[in-house]
Amino acid sequence: MENASMVVTSFELLWIKEMEIFQYLYCTLFLVVYLSILLMSSLVVFVVCTEESLQEPMYILVCTLALNGMFGSCSFFPKLIFDLLTSSNTISYVRCLSQTYCILSFTYFEICTFTLMAVDRYLAVCYPLQYVIIMTNEKTLKIITGLLVATFIGVLVAVLLSARLRLCGRQIQNVFCDNPSIVLLSCTDSSANNLYGTTAIVVFLTITSIIIGYTYLRIFIVCIKLSKMVRNKAMHTLMTHLLNFSIFLIGLIFSFIRYKLNTIDLPLSVHFLFTISRFVFPPFLNPLIYGLRTKALKIKIAHHFSKTNLGN
Repeated sequence: MENASMVVTSFELLWIKEMEIFQYLYCTLFLVVYLSILLMSSLVVFVVCTEESLQEPMYILVCTLALNGMFGSCSFFPKLIFDLLTSSNTISYVRCLSQTYCILSFTYFEICTFTLMAVDRYLAVCYPLQYVIIMTNEKTLKIITGLLVATFIGVLVAVLLSARLRLCGRQIQNVFCDNPSIVLLSCTDSSANNLYGTTAIVVFLTITSIIIGYTYLRIFIVCIKLSKMVRNKAMHTLMTHLLNFSIFLIGLIFSFIRYKLNTIDLPLSVHFLFTISRFVFPPFLNPLIYGLRTKALKIKIAHHFSKTNLGN
């Protein structure tokens, strides 16, 4: 990195160059994953929005998760696919900040939604009689809106703190723009960025992890008292949810540690896999786990397909 600051109008995404040997294979794979996410998530959103019987807190949260997955995918995949097709690895300064904002918003709101879904299931299982009073559609939408606004404001502060920095380089060790990458290029005091970013992520993950851990533990305790058939089904669903959340969390924590330590002695392919895991696996699996495997939603989706076929 140079000692003197420079006027940066664009950045180089160095990992794109490393992928060029298999660029068309990667491009095809990412395009299939991206289109699958859009198709499955759109189907879930459409059915929930058009079927009045599904307009209840659990399905509203499933719909929210699907919408956020599409938002995150659209923030990440189109640029990457285009870069691989055109052998380009540059991104303008403004687009870099925009992508950073979108990716951070997707990440924080995804965890917020996972947490809210855990609380919803906890109330439904542990307080079934009071559930319909505690979790109404109106309350659910207000909570979602509040979390979304808080996410956008919190992320905006982080991006604005990065936008004020004077930079001494333009090379980013990644396939997309993110906040830590920009901060690493700074040749001015970035202590405010580091303090805000570290405090936000540590406090946020601690609170949400405690809530998710507590709610799922209480659900588990209730489940072991049920009949074997019901218990097995509930435990399978519970473990699937936790696995999906864990995949997202591991990718996020890996990225956080990688930037804090500045280097982790692992092959580039491992770095890449962990880095993109939160944009690939949760958005792809969410419609399957929370949507298409949910009996009521699956029935409605099949009903829509049957009406479509009869119409043809």
